[in-house]
Amino acid sequence: MSTENTITPLGGDVYEIDTRMAGHSGITAGYLILSDRPCLVEPGTSGSAPTVQRALTELGVGPADLATVVVTHIHLDHAGGVGDIARMYPQAEIVVHEKGARHLASPERLMRSARMVYGDLLDTLFGEMKPTDAARIRAVEETGVIDLGGGRQLRSHYSPGHAKHHVGLLDSLTGDLYVGDAAGVYIPETADVRPATPPPDFDLDTALASLDKFRALGAQRLLFAHYGPVDAVAETLERSAEELRIWVDAVRDAHGQGMDVDHAVAAVQERIAGRYKAYGPDADPELARKYEVLNGVASNVAGIMHSLDRLA
Repeated sequence: MSTENTITPLGGDVYEIDTRMAGHSGITAGYLILSDRPCLVEPGTSGSAPTVQRALTELGVGPADLATVVVTHIHLDHAGGVGDIARMYPQAEIVVHEKGARHLASPERLMRSARMVYGDLLDTLFGEMKPTDAARIRAVEETGVIDLGGGRQLRSHYSPGHAKHHVGLLDSLTGDLYVGDAAGVYIPETADVRPATPPPDFDLDTALASLDKFRALGAQRLLFAHYGPVDAVAETLERSAEELRIWVDAVRDAHGQGMDVDHAVAAVQERIAGRYKAYGPDADPELARKYEVLNGVASNVAGIMHSLDRLA
């Protein structure tokens, strides 16, 4: 496969890499910071590892050159390829939040849980996460610092709510904030923002507090794993919070009426009808299908229902 359409320069020695998750373009992005100590943020799925490797080779990063691989969290669309990339780049340190570190070293439990959710679709969407040598994993806590060389740093900021092992990452040189899934899913074709609230970790108050933390960081640009760069930082973070509240209110109403997940999904779809251009009557149906794979209503509703049950 050619790398011609997988690499987009973003300035500041940052390159967006389309990881071509499950063969889709524009669904999951990794980012290479081509600093003195090259750093890969979000390697993507196991199935994406060869695509990412080709892109790094095209950008001049060989097997001994990659200094660091950082994941915002350990969900398979972000971190499923860590073990593969670690083997391809044996000098790279792997950085992850402490709550996710053991799953990178021993991914069996994570894979069992994922297979229960996705069934046979798991292999098509993600592939199998390979274990990473525990000696190469550095766990960060509330904050952490990744040395990019030349005085440049990537600082991690613990940002749970979407997942209990989630961090945001701020580049000291560019002001880029890698938001993972904490600010939801950005659809560049339509500038829509949708929440990402899968089970089992979603919690509204925690997620909103993480968005407040992101606002306080004073980022110049948001870099979404799904998908791409966004310059309108304050407006986008506010929209992210607004969408979370709307979805949770809709599910809470359904939950209060004793609805099961299927009926709650229908109620939410009715409540959000017309909010997103990507899902409107004039939208490209393939675009809607692509994002439903990544960010399905049923998964989001199930995560919110789970959080309401936990509160109750």
